[in-house]
Amino acid sequence: MLVINPAADLIRDANPAACRLLGCDRAALRAMRVTALHPGQLPALIVFTEAVLAKREYRTRGLKPHHAAGHELAVEYAGSRLDDGDAPDLLLMVSDLAALRKRETDSEADLYVRGGLEEWQRIERFFRDVERENQLILRAAGEGIYGVNADGKTTFVNPAAERMLGFRADELVGKDMHSIVHHTHADGSHYPAIHCPIYAAFRDGAVHHVENEVFWRKDGSRFFVEYTSTPIRDRGTIVGAVIVFRDVTQRREADEKLRAALAEVERLHKRLEQDNAYLQEEIRLQTDHRGIIGVSAAIQKTLRQIELVAPTEASVLITGESGTGKELIARAIHGASKRSHRPLIRVNCAAVPRDMFESEFFGHARGALPGALRDRPGRFELADGGTLFLDEIGEIPLELQGKLLRVLQEGQFERVGEARTRNADVRVIAATNRDLGAAVREGQFREDLYFRLNVFPIECVPLRARPDDIPPLTKHFLQVVAHKLKIPDLRLTEGDMRRLMQYAWPGNVRELQNVIEHAAILARHGRLHIDLPARGVGRAAQGRTDPASLLTEDERRERDRANIVAALDACGGKVFGPGGAAELLNVKPTTLASRIKTLGIVVKRTSAKRA
Repeated sequence: MLVINPAADLIRDANPAACRLLGCDRAALRAMRVTALHPGQLPALIVFTEAVLAKREYRTRGLKPHHAAGHELAVEYAGSRLDDGDAPDLLLMVSDLAALRKRETDSEADLYVRGGLEEWQRIERFFRDVERENQLILRAAGEGIYGVNADGKTTFVNPAAERMLGFRADELVGKDMHSIVHHTHADGSHYPAIHCPIYAAFRDGAVHHVENEVFWRKDGSRFFVEYTSTPIRDRGTIVGAVIVFRDVTQRREADEKLRAALAEVERLHKRLEQDNAYLQEEIRLQTDHRGIIGVSAAIQKTLRQIELVAPTEASVLITGESGTGKELIARAIHGASKRSHRPLIRVNCAAVPRDMFESEFFGHARGALPGALRDRPGRFELADGGTLFLDEIGEIPLELQGKLLRVLQEGQFERVGEARTRNADVRVIAATNRDLGAAVREGQFREDLYFRLNVFPIECVPLRARPDDIPPLTKHFLQVVAHKLKIPDLRLTEGDMRRLMQYAWPGNVRELQNVIEHAAILARHGRLHIDLPARGVGRAAQGRTDPASLLTEDERRERDRANIVAALDACGGKVFGPGGAAELLNVKPTTLASRIKTLGIVVKRTSAKRA
């Protein structure tokens, strides 16, 4: 018995039986608060005491006082109100439920003994009824159910378990269930019984719920299961366990298919983002592609070469001066190939910094480089299944050419900062305005890389050597610029066309396009104003060249260097954009940057203005 005052949260007194049950002496209990005896149970404590105050008597088994050793006690409280004051005391009769059950069991056993044969027969009939009711439940259940005793021997097996396992009940009852159906992990490794959660229930008395293990059928096949092992107690002693299991193979397969589908969606999403980012960059950087135009024998030969090589997987090396349309040829080959459904990825090799070569071509992992805040795919990875166009291939430093050759030969690479080897199914088309054969002889270009690239060479003939192409090209560029600038009825006289055909075109087709656009901007009432530099008037092909006027390689390089330095000085050191040296020299900005780098020119920005 305990006397408590709920309003003051005090234990007034306790008898010796309460002290023994709670493991505390009388003084300790009287110094303890009621809530301290029931930690974490304040709501239930309030409900109980309010019920006693209101009804004068009330019982509950929902409160669990804590023993002095720290464990909870299962008790029944019978509360009575002692007086009618504003803050009355309550008398609590505390019954130990475990002792109560034991007394009830002993009382029933005594009744059986005293009741004689008639009572024994009645109890026997009762247990048979219980067994029969359980059998109905076991037979109706869709899950597999079986029981094991404390020795691990099977005590019963329901029909659903027989169907799933392929064994009859009489083949399993009385035998070690683990060694028959649960002996091996999904990966084929041995599953010791000591590690089995079903048997762990005997040791810790806890319910064990397990997913993604396998049971083995009589025919040797396996299936994934989800099961719960619940310990069974008799008078406080664990005597066995009941295992309920279900076949989750189909659910697992569906989950794996879903995970695979989600992974594929994520892969395609990332691939789409990569392609989109690249295409957006291409839209921003690339000039419009209008096709290969011309009627000359040289252009017809090039078109036949494209038709021959496009359906194959052969590497192509396109050579020719700047502005002759090497990239157009590369795009035409890709567009007529089996890889046209995948992108053509362009790399300007001259514009790639030496220390960023591997990152640009092969990609990098997050944190592999300063500022690398995320994984970045390289050009080979983006071109997988498509075509990689290596523009200005001759500008790749000699010490980096071997790394490129390895990928071309093996089709494998690793991102910078990553050990995983990736495969690249890539067709390579390279272009250069240099004589790579001479570079090989001079030791400036690897011979094995040259042979790897030069499987099918295509030469872009300069515009001055195919004057028949100037009229159709001019007509095409007039249509393009008229649409672009919204200038209708642009006209070109026969005299203008003769001037265009007599010009040497050192900048080739690109220079012709720029001249036509410049003339259209200056046009008045549809009349074009053709402005050609005096340096190119009179084609070099019309006359013989005096051998005395020929330049050596060193002289040519010095002339080119002086010409670029003069252009940079005139533009105040500006290379790109309107008013820059690239525009003044009528070359691609990336080509000019490559030449500046090759010739070792230091660019200094000044306040000088172009005259």
